[in-house]
Amino acid sequence: MPVRQTSYADIVDRVSPAVVTVHAQRRVRAPQQFPFFNDPLLRQFFGAPSRSAPQAAQRVQALGSGVIVRSDGYIVTNHHVIDGAEAIKVELADRRVLDAKVIGSDAPSDIAVMKVDAGQLVALSPSDSDDVRVGDVALAIGNPLGLGETVTAGIISAKGRTTGLSDGTFEDFLQTDAPINRGNSGGALVNANGDLIGINSQIVSPSGGNIGIGFAVPSNMVSEVSDQLIKGGKVRRGQLGVSIQPVTPDIAASLGMKQARGVIVNDVVRGGPAETAGIRRGDVIVAFNSKPVVDGNTLRNQVAATAPGTAVEVTVVRDGREQTVRATLSEYQAREKPAEQG
Repeated sequence: MPVRQTSYADIVDRVSPAVVTVHAQRRVRAPQQFPFFNDPLLRQFFGAPSRSAPQAAQRVQALGSGVIVRSDGYIVTNHHVIDGAEAIKVELADRRVLDAKVIGSDAPSDIAVMKVDAGQLVALSPSDSDDVRVGDVALAIGNPLGLGETVTAGIISAKGRTTGLSDGTFEDFLQTDAPINRGNSGGALVNANGDLIGINSQIVSPSGGNIGIGFAVPSNMVSEVSDQLIKGGKVRRGQLGVSIQPVTPDIAASLGMKQARGVIVNDVVRGGPAETAGIRRGDVIVAFNSKPVVDGNTLRNQVAATAPGTAVEVTVVRDGREQTVRATLSEYQAREKPAEQG
């Protein structure tokens, strides 16, 4: 009879030294001291404060978590944890507090990389999140609400989630019911073997506290983004140059498809890779580099994870028949509010 695992203490002992607390200091404008002066009647009787008097700025501390991914001091956290920070300090598991420098930050994926001047640190290398299955045990490690390093347990509730709560450009979240609260952002999500499978990023909650719906950036995206940030300080993504929408059962039937799959091309960017490759409006993209296209988010992430200038194979259904075309990706240019694109 197999022995049932009753403790994750050995895994936590091995993993927790790689999880850090991030203190990010920001400067914000102080709130107006006398808001009643906005009332014209009160301004008439009491006068108004001088507009030339500068408003003092306040420094506020943002608290988050991070994961050491290289023993020479590279640390991954969330973009939103360090965004706008003037100074960042990292507290290690051994209580050392070190200054951290931002190497690069990527809002579309909500991933940032920092560096501390230290060596021989315990590190966690991202594992293959494609191997993660719904129902797998998940442990979240971070510093929720400033209480100190905390471990919570749950399972993987879903994969490939989108929330649109932040930038919303490139999302492929692992959903977990392992309790995640404010301060956990940037911390580690590991499996029952202690492998890093994600970086905790968001929660859905009407109260701001944990209700069992948390999201982590999957380790494959973390690895791809952090490697680029470390090497060049920014992320370059491929772009196919199409606008797309889901294939509904009605659309599939009208196109003579046996089942709804892939995405239908609404428009093609003039002169872009798709048009050059011969992709047309009305084509249904069902595979990218031989990998099935489940929905628009899947295609967008598949394309984005491929370097600009790369030759790719795109399988489309046209007039009821599948055909594969080759395209060379251009470089994605960020927009303020991107449309559904691949």
